[in-house]
Amino acid sequence: MKTSLKARYETDKSSAAATLAINAGDVKLRASMTDATVVNGPSLNGLSLSVEKPGFFIVDYNVPRQDVRFQFMNTIRVAEKPLNLTYIHGRGDNRTVLDGTLVLDSANKVSANYVFGSGNCKLKYAYVHGGVRTFEPCYDLTKNSWDFAVSQRVYGEDVFRASYQTSSKLLGLEWSRDSKLNGTFKISASLNLAEEVKMPKVTAESTWNFEM
Repeated sequence: MKTSLKARYETDKSSAAATLAINAGDVKLRASMTDATVVNGPSLNGLSLSVEKPGFFIVDYNVPRQDVRFQFMNTIRVAEKPLNLTYIHGRGDNRTVLDGTLVLDSANKVSANYVFGSGNCKLKYAYVHGGVRTFEPCYDLTKNSWDFAVSQRVYGEDVFRASYQTSSKLLGLEWSRDSKLNGTFKISASLNLAEEVKMPKVTAESTWNFEM
């Protein structure tokens, strides 16, 4: 049995969430709730239930919305290269997404994301240099625009990432750490260069994992 606690702070609000996961043979059972579940008395707000078989499927049920989300994963071989496919369908918003990633080698991979109905499609290439620096150019076919991201791993646990969306002129900076002893945290800031009054939006998020 595993438990995780997550706290999130933004410049205009803060929130908290908790997740309880139980291994039941080949599948995992999860129950998640947010601070909205317990504030002003126990309620179903923010409560969700999940069943997952790692590498095969995830079924999420949003209790207050009575909404189901299905996610199926599979891997096939294309020219002796692994192609990871993910199919996601949300019943409530009737949204279906197909995501595929072709792993060329340990340093290069190409991925595509397509949203059925809307025609939204993105193509992304990721290159890892020296095992510590990653370059990720992404092309949005719908907007006919490019997004760029570069990240650098430092001391094994810390990752610094910078991104820029040309269509919205959104600049993002992020610092994250994934530690088995102290949990994970992420601090990010975004700045819209298209706005006349340029005020950065800052977000801090921390997660602690426990085994029971």
